[in-house]
Amino acid sequence: MTTPASVLRALGEPLVKYRFVVTLDPGDAYLPPAQALLLPLVAAGGFQEVTGLGGTLEVVSYAEGGRNDSVHQLPLRNTWNRITLKRGVVRDRVLWTWYQTGLADSLGARRDGAVILLGADGLPAMAWAFHGGLAAKWSGPDLHGEQNAVAIESLEIAHEGLTNVL
Repeated sequence: MTTPASVLRALGEPLVKYRFVVTLDPGDAYLPPAQALLLPLVAAGGFQEVTGLGGTLEVVSYAEGGRNDSVHQLPLRNTWNRITLKRGVVRDRVLWTWYQTGLADSLGARRDGAVILLGADGLPAMAWAFHGGLAAKWSGPDLHGEQNAVAIESLEIAHEGLTNVL
């Protein structure tokens, strides 16, 4: 006999949100190979915060003639939220360089990547891959002479879709 407790044990404990890794592919599948090699290599990164994993399905209401008890909800198109990465400012300029490369190239410097949520054992437990990402917005740190805090930079990635890969 299956009980709710046995179902929960089979699914495992809820995952914690503070153990994650972000990866960005080093190349650009949308550029000629010679130009793609000019992009800096971006490996797995330690970020303080990742937000924006999600999408929205635009729905149109359609009232069918002669049907007064409800209105049809028809799907129109899907849009994806921008993924925002935040980390402490470090001496490497990889995020800034990716953003700057997109400014100089009319197609932008597109990268694929993933946000990987780790389990208690440190192994990947859930992952979302994004496709065709562009560095759409870079923000530098807010500086305050009266605060003893880490300087934080952020990067917003506009992308063409998410895939749940695990």
